[in-house]
Amino acid sequence: MLPATRRLYWLDDHCHEASATVLAVREDAIALDQTCFYPGGGGQPCDHGTLTLPDGVVLPVTQVLPDAGHVFWHHTAHPALAPGLSVTLRVDAARRQALTRYHTVLHVLNTIALQDYGAWITGAQIDVAYSRIDFKWEGFTPALCPALEAKVNAVLAGNHPLRARFLPEAEFHAHPDLLRTLEVSPPVIDGQVRVVAIETFDEQACGGTHVPTTAAVGRFSIYRTENKGRINKRLYVRLDDTLE
Repeated sequence: MLPATRRLYWLDDHCHEASATVLAVREDAIALDQTCFYPGGGGQPCDHGTLTLPDGVVLPVTQVLPDAGHVFWHHTAHPALAPGLSVTLRVDAARRQALTRYHTVLHVLNTIALQDYGAWITGAQIDVAYSRIDFKWEGFTPALCPALEAKVNAVLAGNHPLRARFLPEAEFHAHPDLLRTLEVSPPVIDGQVRVVAIETFDEQACGGTHVPTTAAVGRFSIYRTENKGRINKRLYVRLDDTLE
């Protein structure tokens, strides 16, 4: 049985390069002892990037999938790869940054939606150019969007630092206010739940990547809404490059 992959992005959201050792090889994927690649989750897709061999050969990595034992399988071609080989990982930093900005702003939006309107997240999908987020939101109308935009942008402009910490699972369950989704439970790794705080604003369970401060997100807007049922609403959001 392989050991769980060490998640370097949990130690540093901006870890874009790292050395790693090959633990196992499959037909189209390799397992590594540690990685800077985010494997996807919470609506955020996995990182893309490259894997460089000791002889300088560079291989693309376009998918990272964790198994039930929290071993990350990096999907790539692997000529002459074998366990014990040391490789260099490089994440597509521009793509990671775009996804990270959107992930962070959805934290702000979901907190305001829950605290001010009693709306719970039911799903999300993050992309580099836009994101969508679904809510169970009784009473929502598009007329609320200007107020939502103003509230979110006020928090972003507040330049709140973000920090992550780990709580024992039992302690996490004693604080239901840290949960934001009705249908998906946060990952529990070695009996711990990762919690991300936006200083003086919010704290919630999350395993994704985030910017160091809300001012690094940019300006937020809602450009489209959809009814997905009587009380199920979908919001499409964009960020521009105007940083506060």
